[in-house]
Amino acid sequence: MTEPVLERLLADETQTARLGEDLALALRVGDVLALKGDLGAGKSTLARALIRALADDAGLEVPSPTFTLVQSYDTRVPVHHFDLYRLSSATELDELGFEEALAQGAALIEWPERAEGYLPKATVLIELVQHGEGRLARLSGQGVTFDRVARSLAMRGFLESAGWGQARRRHFIGDASARSYEIVTLAGEAPRVLMNSPRLVLGPPVRDGKPYAVIAHTAQSVSAFVAIDRALLAAGVAVPRIDAQDLDQGFLLLEHLGSEGFLDGNGEPVAERYEAAAELLAMMHGKVWPHRMAAAPGVVHDVPPFDRDAMLIEADLLIDWYVPAITGEPASKALRSGYHKTWNALLDRLQGSEYTLMLRDFHSPNIIWRGERSGLDRLGIVDVQDALIGPCAYDVASLAMDARVTMVPEIEKRTLDAYVAARHAAGGFDEESFLEAYAIMAAQRNSKILGIFVRLEKRDGKPYYLRHLPRIRDYLRRALSHPALADLRDFYSAHGLLEERAL
Repeated sequence: MTEPVLERLLADETQTARLGEDLALALRVGDVLALKGDLGAGKSTLARALIRALADDAGLEVPSPTFTLVQSYDTRVPVHHFDLYRLSSATELDELGFEEALAQGAALIEWPERAEGYLPKATVLIELVQHGEGRLARLSGQGVTFDRVARSLAMRGFLESAGWGQARRRHFIGDASARSYEIVTLAGEAPRVLMNSPRLVLGPPVRDGKPYAVIAHTAQSVSAFVAIDRALLAAGVAVPRIDAQDLDQGFLLLEHLGSEGFLDGNGEPVAERYEAAAELLAMMHGKVWPHRMAAAPGVVHDVPPFDRDAMLIEADLLIDWYVPAITGEPASKALRSGYHKTWNALLDRLQGSEYTLMLRDFHSPNIIWRGERSGLDRLGIVDVQDALIGPCAYDVASLAMDARVTMVPEIEKRTLDAYVAARHAAGGFDEESFLEAYAIMAAQRNSKILGIFVRLEKRDGKPYYLRHLPRIRDYLRRALSHPALADLRDFYSAHGLLEERAL
């Protein structure tokens, strides 16, 4: 099968450096980029730009490894720069620690022809050849590394179409999904956020022939973000302005709302900020939201419901992942059946609850604090693509029981009280019904999160999520203290689901 080839004309060192930057944004642990070209073709210039972009240090000294054979850099993705010009045999790569380097970082290889087929099949070859006064870069390969490189180059093309082709790109954040974000800067302009949101890859069927994401109503394309963002902006919520969009490729150029969060210098939650966010929710929950929202002319997003199937498939993450982790074996049929029976009876109590637009992950990582502004404009909201029509209590529980921040009962109560007071001030608020729904949604969400955090460790190799489990168990115990949840509390207690465990 013929390998795909991408070509880029590099008229000068600035464009060569820009390609290095684009490659840096695509690099992951285990990747190999092979730089091929004659002496003076620009291999070291390209490698130097890539390493400096990874280090976010334009002045970083990056000497040629011609004599040392390998230079290593402790950058965002550790990178090892090999020069094989003086290699007498490909087997000498073992002596240079090549396999160890790939186990914990990425590799740039100059003079890859000296490796004689020793490099991984997924290696991306970058050949530099003279082209007039400049160079032509030919990139070829196959597999996920090449796909990532191709997507990063497509992102540069998107920036060019938006008038930001000369922008400097730097990694910003990633999240638990395939989405990632960059900060892009251009002289004379305020920084922007470049959002990379590839179409969701649906997994295998898990129930009734449907994948998990379909049942849980996870957003499948960037159109959901665009539609909900525009609706929120029109309603007076401070979400990012969209300056450019490519719905087909999943690229957005967004207003940068800032980086300050909800924690103080000691990593403790600032109660006043959570109270302000609760008041924003109260304002949003006083509005009537359309169930169909436009992302572009002719492109409409139907906001899904947070229905029983979605609630249960999320709650099942506790059974599917947390239970096996604490017991050492899959959940029994009896346990699963009892779990579903108890949850179904509890979800019946949501009938008659107030439903509205719920953002689903309304917690500190997704809220920007803008203290220089006033009122609700102090709160910048991001990550809105998975919004549903569901119980208004869900987002309040997401905020007041912040999954990544220890919200002591006093701060949880202050957050909850701020919401309740704002809703009463607006009139027509059923506090008793809300507090019951709050407990149910808090129990559902924290059950889900126990499963998700274990899955992130077991399936995705991210053990640091396990440190959050004691906090989530505490939140779950708080939610289950509501009288309406007595049966669920008894079920969880009988099966040891609330006990402190070391995983």
